[in-house]
Amino acid sequence: QFKDKVTVTNAKGQFSSSLAEYVMMACSYFAKDLPRIMQNQKAKNWQKFDVEELRGKTLGIVGYGDIGRACAKLASVYGMRIVALRRRPYLSRDDDYCDQIYGTGKDGLKHLMSESDYIVCSAPSTVETRGLVDADAFANVKQNAVFINLGRGPVIDETALQQALSDGRLKGAALDVFQKEPLPQSNPLWDLDNILISPHNMDQTATFMHEATEFFVNENLPRFMLGERLLNPVDIERGY
Repeated sequence: QFKDKVTVTNAKGQFSSSLAEYVMMACSYFAKDLPRIMQNQKAKNWQKFDVEELRGKTLGIVGYGDIGRACAKLASVYGMRIVALRRRPYLSRDDDYCDQIYGTGKDGLKHLMSESDYIVCSAPSTVETRGLVDADAFANVKQNAVFINLGRGPVIDETALQQALSDGRLKGAALDVFQKEPLPQSNPLWDLDNILISPHNMDQTATFMHEATEFFVNENLPRFMLGERLLNPVDIERGY
């Protein structure tokens, strides 16, 4: 079988910093009410209003791998509290950035959703994670939380997300990934005012493919030729 004959690796770590920057931008977009600022500027309207701080807020991270930890690292500089969900929580017991770690059961997700002001989903799409953040999860979300998805679209129940955005449970959402891409023009998410949509490009810097190729050529290819242990091996059974 394929899995017995081929070793698969990935470019883990090459895109984490740009995605973490996107998360902080998305948090600030809603905390400082950037749409209102831009509308007032266009209308030449000098109208002051209160904004929120990120300092002291809680960032919940669903999927505490390399990307999730990069988000936690930046958020901690802002003074945010970090809670996270991962399949093997014991790996993050002594983590420098994570204040609370939960396992991937339903109870852990409910705790994270209920205490987080901002929620980042950076989980991969696997048999276990598809539909993980469902209607039950959004039913437990903290009032006025912001949801950010940069992992994989199928991890989220988009219908449940849309409902939480429409009925006011969520203040807003920033989405870079979707169940179907490109996002069809008929998708009702386009019509919501409290959403920030990007076309799955928040890690697409001018050099991102070069950096990933450079990692393969300079690191894993020489290791493979010398019969040494490869970096970033993929567990084909788990899907990441």
